[in-house]
Amino acid sequence: MRVERMSNEKFKIFLTFDDLLDRGLTKEELWNDLPRVHRVFSDMMYDAGVELGVELSGMLLVQVYLLQAQGMLVVVTKSKEDIDEDDDYIEMKVTLDESKEMIFAFDDFEDIIQAGIHLYELGVIKGDVFYYNDHYYMLLDDVDIFHLDIEQVIALLSEFSSATAMTSHRLLEYGKPIMKDNAMETICKYFY
Repeated sequence: MRVERMSNEKFKIFLTFDDLLDRGLTKEELWNDLPRVHRVFSDMMYDAGVELGVELSGMLLVQVYLLQAQGMLVVVTKSKEDIDEDDDYIEMKVTLDESKEMIFAFDDFEDIIQAGIHLYELGVIKGDVFYYNDHYYMLLDDVDIFHLDIEQVIALLSEFSSATAMTSHRLLEYGKPIMKDNAMETICKYFY
């Protein structure tokens, strides 16, 4: 679990799927076993608060983004709403959202080329490649890989890259586009 402060009232937590399993929770249970999810989230909030030195009380707005390959990104905002309870009381309003994209971080451009060639051989033509903060990022949407088993794509890309908490919004805003729209086709055209 990685924790990062965004402001005095906001922080984010990134958990891989292994982190979730360590906490006894699967991706499917996030949608189905709400009392158990609430307990796990309460424990996570406590751990994050201790790590950041933030006292959590009152109402927390919790936005959970399931990232298909990477894990889960949780954004926690301390609400300014007053609750007529004692100070140790925490109420969470949880919003779940599932991402329709996959983002993988690569240390070396050669790894992007190898992954792109393998994806092209599996019939993937589209996708984007960005450069940001000394890493390359490959962005794939669900529609780019609809004909493949998602677990197969994750396994393939994990050979060349690592999971990341990077969002497409940050890449589009701050990243340098290397290949747009048809990245796998472009890779094969110039490097295969």
